[in-house]
Amino acid sequence: MSATAATAAPAALQTGHIGLNVTDLDRSLDFYRKVFGFEVQGEGREPGRAFAFLGREGRLMVTLWQQGEGEYAPGLPGLHHLSFQVETVEEVRAAEEVLRGLGAGFKYDGVVPHGEGAASGGIFFTDPDGVRLEIYAPTGADSAAAPVASAPTCGFF
Repeated sequence: MSATAATAAPAALQTGHIGLNVTDLDRSLDFYRKVFGFEVQGEGREPGRAFAFLGREGRLMVTLWQQGEGEYAPGLPGLHHLSFQVETVEEVRAAEEVLRGLGAGFKYDGVVPHGEGAASGGIFFTDPDGVRLEIYAPTGADSAAAPVASAPTCGFF
């Protein structure tokens, strides 16, 4: 990167909200509210323009747009997975119980570390449209064996 390009970069940069195409807004809204505790911050229900803005504590985090067909295609270029960090591994386990009650599909059984000997780790699952999601904690997963010792768990979701 050139010095000119580096100085043109924003000084304070963070990820904003994530927008997801969904096939059934009501189904996805129910899922994301139950799993993540999101509040609906806004929504539209016009034919062909259904959407919902979801967040917590006034911060927009996820937008759902009912304009998808079929199921998420992990083999195509685009989103690999969407990850959410929580403070403790106990919060990860609580989310896992909610997900099991919703019948979500999991990549691995239970909380797994991000790599062999890593303290961080979480659960890896899919939403109703097959979008790959992760909920992890920065510590507390080091007592479990990594499903793949030589590569990051989340990288081969």
